[in-house]
Amino acid sequence: MLSVSLDTIRLFLHVLAATIWVGGQLTLGALVPVLRGIDGVTKTAARRFNQVAWPAFGVLIATGVWNILAVHDQTSAYKTTLNVKMTLVLLSGVSAYLHTRASSKKSMAIWGALSALTAVATLFVGIMLGNAPATP
Repeated sequence: MLSVSLDTIRLFLHVLAATIWVGGQLTLGALVPVLRGIDGVTKTAARRFNQVAWPAFGVLIATGVWNILAVHDQTSAYKTTLNVKMTLVLLSGVSAYLHTRASSKKSMAIWGALSALTAVATLFVGIMLGNAPATP
Protein backbone atom coordinates (compact mmCIF):
# COMPACT_ATOMS: atom_id res chain seq x y z
CA MET A 1 0.00 0.00 0.00
CA LEU A 2 1.19 3.53 -0.73
CA SER A 3 2.07 5.71 2.23
CA VAL A 4 0.00 8.69 3.33
CA SER A 5 1.81 12.00 3.07
CA LEU A 6 0.97 15.58 3.93
CA ASP A 7 0.35 16.16 0.21
CA THR A 8 -2.20 13.35 0.25
CA ILE A 9 -4.03 14.90 3.20
CA ARG A 10 -3.93 18.38 1.61
CA LEU A 11 -5.39 17.14 -1.67
CA PHE A 12 -7.94 14.93 0.08
CA LEU A 13 -9.26 17.87 2.11
CA HIS A 14 -9.39 20.06 -1.00
CA VAL A 15 -11.28 17.46 -3.04
CA LEU A 16 -13.64 16.66 -0.14
CA ALA A 17 -14.49 20.34 0.32
CA ALA A 18 -14.99 20.75 -3.45
CA THR A 19 -17.31 17.75 -3.43
CA ILE A 20 -19.45 19.41 -0.77
CA TRP A 21 -19.37 22.91 -2.34
CA VAL A 22 -19.91 21.93 -5.99
CA GLY A 23 -21.81 18.68 -5.59
CA GLY A 24 -24.02 20.12 -2.89
CA GLN A 25 -25.03 23.05 -5.08
CA LEU A 26 -25.88 20.76 -7.97
CA THR A 27 -27.81 18.37 -5.73
CA LEU A 28 -29.74 21.14 -3.99
CA GLY A 29 -30.46 22.75 -7.36
CA ALA A 30 -31.99 19.48 -8.55
CA LEU A 31 -34.05 19.08 -5.36
CA VAL A 32 -35.43 22.63 -5.10
CA PRO A 33 -38.19 22.19 -7.73
CA VAL A 34 -39.48 19.16 -5.82
CA LEU A 35 -39.08 20.72 -2.38
CA ARG A 36 -40.79 23.95 -3.42
CA GLY A 37 -44.18 22.26 -3.18
CA ILE A 38 -43.73 21.44 0.52
CA ASP A 39 -44.36 24.41 2.80
CA GLY A 40 -41.12 25.84 4.26
CA VAL A 41 -38.93 22.90 3.29
CA THR A 42 -36.94 24.72 0.61
CA LYS A 43 -35.76 27.45 2.99
CA THR A 44 -35.00 24.92 5.72
CA ALA A 45 -32.97 22.76 3.33
CA ALA A 46 -31.09 25.81 2.00
CA ARG A 47 -30.25 27.03 5.51
CA ARG A 48 -28.99 23.59 6.49
CA PHE A 49 -26.94 23.30 3.31
CA ASN A 50 -25.35 26.69 4.04
CA GLN A 51 -24.23 25.38 7.43
CA VAL A 52 -22.19 22.73 5.61
CA ALA A 53 -21.34 24.57 2.38
CA TRP A 54 -19.73 27.70 3.80
CA PRO A 55 -17.30 25.83 6.07
CA ALA A 56 -16.45 23.67 3.02
CA PHE A 57 -15.80 26.85 1.03
CA GLY A 58 -13.49 28.01 3.82
CA VAL A 59 -11.61 24.70 3.66
CA LEU A 60 -11.35 25.14 -0.12
CA ILE A 61 -9.80 28.57 0.34
CA ALA A 62 -7.37 27.34 3.02
CA THR A 63 -6.31 24.22 1.13
CA GLY A 64 -6.17 26.22 -2.10
CA VAL A 65 -3.63 28.56 -0.53
CA TRP A 66 -1.80 25.49 0.80
CA ASN A 67 -1.81 24.02 -2.72
CA ILE A 68 -0.34 27.22 -4.16
CA LEU A 69 2.41 27.24 -1.55
CA ALA A 70 3.18 23.56 -2.25
CA VAL A 71 3.69 24.02 -6.00
CA HIS A 72 7.00 25.51 -7.11
CA ASP A 73 8.55 26.59 -10.38
CA GLN A 74 5.48 26.49 -12.60
CA THR A 75 5.20 27.81 -16.15
CA SER A 76 3.54 31.09 -17.07
CA ALA A 77 0.64 29.06 -18.55
CA TYR A 78 0.17 27.38 -15.15
CA LYS A 79 0.18 30.76 -13.40
CA THR A 80 -2.34 32.18 -15.87
CA THR A 81 -4.60 29.16 -15.36
CA LEU A 82 -4.24 29.56 -11.60
CA ASN A 83 -5.32 33.20 -11.89
CA VAL A 84 -8.37 32.12 -13.88
CA LYS A 85 -9.20 29.60 -11.15
CA MET A 86 -8.84 32.17 -8.38
CA THR A 87 -11.14 34.54 -10.28
CA LEU A 88 -13.72 31.77 -10.66
CA VAL A 89 -13.45 30.95 -6.93
CA LEU A 90 -14.14 34.59 -6.10
CA LEU A 91 -17.10 34.71 -8.49
CA SER A 92 -18.51 31.47 -7.08
CA GLY A 93 -18.28 32.68 -3.50
CA VAL A 94 -19.66 36.16 -4.21
CA SER A 95 -22.54 34.86 -6.32
CA ALA A 96 -23.39 32.23 -3.67
CA TYR A 97 -23.39 34.94 -1.01
CA LEU A 98 -25.63 37.16 -3.17
CA HIS A 99 -27.92 34.17 -3.72
CA THR A 100 -28.34 33.83 0.07
CA ARG A 101 -29.21 37.55 0.29
CA ALA A 102 -31.54 37.68 -2.73
CA SER A 103 -35.11 38.76 -2.05
CA SER A 104 -36.84 37.89 -5.33
CA LYS A 105 -37.22 34.55 -7.07
CA LYS A 106 -35.57 35.98 -10.19
CA SER A 107 -32.46 37.20 -8.36
CA MET A 108 -32.26 33.95 -6.38
CA ALA A 109 -32.36 32.01 -9.66
CA ILE A 110 -29.74 34.20 -11.35
CA TRP A 111 -27.28 34.21 -8.44
CA GLY A 112 -27.83 30.51 -7.73
CA ALA A 113 -27.22 29.56 -11.35
CA LEU A 114 -24.14 31.78 -11.56
CA SER A 115 -22.75 30.30 -8.35
CA ALA A 116 -23.24 26.74 -9.58
CA LEU A 117 -21.79 27.49 -13.03
CA THR A 118 -18.71 29.19 -11.63
CA ALA A 119 -18.26 26.37 -9.09
CA VAL A 120 -18.31 23.77 -11.86
CA ALA A 121 -15.96 25.90 -13.98
CA THR A 122 -13.61 26.23 -11.00
CA LEU A 123 -13.63 22.46 -10.58
CA PHE A 124 -12.76 21.99 -14.26
CA VAL A 125 -9.90 24.49 -14.14
CA GLY A 126 -8.65 22.84 -10.94
CA ILE A 127 -8.45 19.53 -12.78
CA MET A 128 -6.46 21.29 -15.50
CA LEU A 129 -3.99 22.50 -12.86
CA GLY A 130 -3.79 19.04 -11.30
CA ASN A 131 -2.89 17.54 -14.66
CA ALA A 132 -0.26 20.15 -15.49
CA PRO A 133 3.17 18.68 -16.04
CA ALA A 134 5.70 19.64 -13.40
CA THR A 135 8.55 21.81 -14.54
CA PRO A 136 12.03 20.35 -14.16
